[in-house]
Amino acid sequence: MTDDLTVYAPLRMEATRLRGALGDRVVRSGAGPRRSAQVRERGVPAGPVAVAGIGGGLVGDLSAGDVVVATEVRRPDGTSLPCPSAPLLARALRRHGLTVRPGPVVSRPRIVHGKERDALAATGALAVDTESAWLLGDAGEVPVACVRVVADAPPAPLVHPRTAQAVRLALGRLPAVGAALRDWAAAVAPRRVLLAAPRSFCAGVERAIDIVERALDIYGAPVYVRKQIVHNASVVAQLAAAGAVFVEELDEVPQGSTVVFSAHGVSPEVRAEAERRSLEVVDATCPLVAKVHQEARRIARRGGTVVLIGHAGHEEVEGTLGEAPERTVLVQDRAEAERLPPPDTDDVTYVVQTTLSQDDVTDLVDALRRRVPHLADPPSDDICYATTNRQQALRAVAASAELVLVVGSANSSNGNRLVEVARRSGVAAHLVDGPDDVDPQWLAGVRTVGISAAASTPPELVDAVVAAIGGLGPVEVTERRTTTEDIHFTLPREVRNA
Repeated sequence: MTDDLTVYAPLRMEATRLRGALGDRVVRSGAGPRRSAQVRERGVPAGPVAVAGIGGGLVGDLSAGDVVVATEVRRPDGTSLPCPSAPLLARALRRHGLTVRPGPVVSRPRIVHGKERDALAATGALAVDTESAWLLGDAGEVPVACVRVVADAPPAPLVHPRTAQAVRLALGRLPAVGAALRDWAAAVAPRRVLLAAPRSFCAGVERAIDIVERALDIYGAPVYVRKQIVHNASVVAQLAAAGAVFVEELDEVPQGSTVVFSAHGVSPEVRAEAERRSLEVVDATCPLVAKVHQEARRIARRGGTVVLIGHAGHEEVEGTLGEAPERTVLVQDRAEAERLPPPDTDDVTYVVQTTLSQDDVTDLVDALRRRVPHLADPPSDDICYATTNRQQALRAVAASAELVLVVGSANSSNGNRLVEVARRSGVAAHLVDGPDDVDPQWLAGVRTVGISAAASTPPELVDAVVAAIGGLGPVEVTERRTTTEDIHFTLPREVRNA
């Protein structure tokens, strides 16, 4: 809907720089609330509307040239206009090389400075202008955006010797702002969103998070956690704010402290080190991961060879390898399977990292059996039920989608596998940590979006992605459920009664 875009630029010098990217879509509206209100009274645009120009920064960590994208525009009467697609526009602005901060923009009838500026900053607003609230009005169903490039920010006074230089710097950012607004407008459209179900947290992840929260209640902060408790940046940040301290290795934990082992499990060597350091251990290892450890120990004890299918460097794989390193061979891909040296025993059993794709594992086992015809299956399926369920649900969604978004952090193994499953289904797919990672260019021309989430992803992040897409136009949301999960795992005794 780029042709329907209207961009209001209050000042002539702002409009001139924006027109290089947007042409006659830019309307010079004039400075201040009176002229802005007059422009609005002439008619409401039928397509997406944006306000762009320079503005005043309200917080000291903003610099001249930084770009504030409004998550809401606050009016003088205390009401506000939400801008739900702000994360997507922020992503486009970053792709064009700009330093971006999403947050509230507040409109005032006159230029503010000094204590008034400080008072606005105390409300959480990032920038102030004298036009946006009047230009955008009530908006209705029309997608809206507000972008202000900072020309001044505290602690510097509003007028100082470098003001002219800062204004030139801010104006110089506007051509890139215009290009990003063009990308944003091209993504505006009504859509269907297909939600795969199950998605988000599995029982093992819920258990691990619960363990850390209960440990904090029982032992008090800090509680140390070896590695990320689960592979999701948002979860880790929330627990860190509550008092959890995440470390890479146990030598970072003070002797005698409480330490939680992550859901991915640890090797016997790590457990022994914790005992030597007199650490109070709370084990959050997922029971399904612990089952694979038990299988590896059992095979090794009887003199067999363990073929571990997994990814080198992943915490789960490191822990499983540590159970019997002298009896375990790691195989990551088909090429390694085809080069597997002949084992020194007829007792050879494969085990699997729990977060892999069933398709990949089947392919690797076929290749392994050509090298080791007597290769035995594990006693039970090692791939986590949640991994399998989420992959099956995503296939059902991908069959009807033009684009798939998987919400999950970059180090989430099962999240990455979901992306691979979607791509094998013939649809474009991306892994995103949240709405800030969704590029509006992916959405241009797309009317049906499939969404799933890794087993370590909080459900509210999926909701945030849907809301951001909804900021680009009306959204019809449909959930497609392939199975219902009702599995729960018992908590370890150290935190069971908290």
